[in-house]
Amino acid sequence: MRYATAVRRLRTVADSCTRALVLSTEPPLAAAYVFGPVLDEPGNDVEVVQVAFVLDVPAADLPWGVEPPACSALAERLGVTRAPVHRVWRSADRHVTNHMIRRPLRIWSLAGVDEAALDALVHQQAEPLREDDPAPAQAHAQRESERAESLTHLMEIRDRYHDPDWRRRHRSAGQPPETYLWSALDGFLELEGVTTPRSRGTQE
Repeated sequence: MRYATAVRRLRTVADSCTRALVLSTEPPLAAAYVFGPVLDEPGNDVEVVQVAFVLDVPAADLPWGVEPPACSALAERLGVTRAPVHRVWRSADRHVTNHMIRRPLRIWSLAGVDEAALDALVHQQAEPLREDDPAPAQAHAQRESERAESLTHLMEIRDRYHDPDWRRRHRSAGQPPETYLWSALDGFLELEGVTTPRSRGTQE
């Protein structure tokens, strides 16, 4: 995807967030950030645009690497399920950055589309507007907290994996239980440092 096309896609995503806000989405959307090569290598072609959607939900409800059924429904409303968008979900209770999301750029908030950010992307001048990464000690503490939450979530999946209602709820969201389990395990291993962060197609 050409850089200009990627930037237009990000504007479409930001506009979709505004429309979703009008519809009073559940879970409630709080912000959207772009990250990855479109920022790190401005002007270059990219395979997908990477976007972190921040939700006003408890951090424990959004362990790294998984997409809860409610988020799958929101992704449909945002129009990103079939678009070249690699999406991740973050809680407003923690810093948006982590081992994968480095110095992101906010393109949408409850105040609306961030026109300054999108204009800066068009002109390949977004660097001064990017978020700072947290201090190393803060980043380490957050990673440990996320690792613990991810492990707890994995144990919950183990305990409910054969529960018919649990399996039905995930299938109805278009995500087989096996895929959900794999995503949760892979996210945990990333936080453990066993695997390296990578794009998982268009879904996180």
